[in-house]
Amino acid sequence: MLTKTLIKIFTRDLHRLKAEIMSYKQEENLWLLDKEIANSAGNLCLHIVGNLKHFIGAVLGNSGYIRQRELEFSLKNIPRTELLQQVEEAVKVIENVLEKLSAEDLNKHYPIHVFNEPMTTEYFLVHLTTHLSYHAGQINYHRRLIDS
Repeated sequence: MLTKTLIKIFTRDLHRLKAEIMSYKQEENLWLLDKEIANSAGNLCLHIVGNLKHFIGAVLGNSGYIRQRELEFSLKNIPRTELLQQVEEAVKVIENVLEKLSAEDLNKHYPIHVFNEPMTTEYFLVHLTTHLSYHAGQINYHRRLIDS
């Protein structure tokens, strides 16, 4: 079933995100900007985690998570250990919520309008995997540019 595949992809890519965050030689470099880069790796990590905890954990799993999106981009100098812990929390949220979804759930409309039009839960979950991958690639680029 698709949910098992999605869990594998999310988990794989979140573990890659953790490895990328761990690969920074200088922890403070997670928060540096360059004229070519608008967001730091630390802020992108917070954004990925906030996005998944909100759209999967809170919306689909009724976790009670309250997203503060503006803080995902304004907080600075969060310790690496805390970033890694938050990524691991996102893994658990994804596993707990997605393993409970049925094929029927995937075919239902996603409960909130995100792109100003209805879409299935399946469609939006696939979108979220690409969103994660896109920002993880930005973090990889950031690390190679800033922390080399």
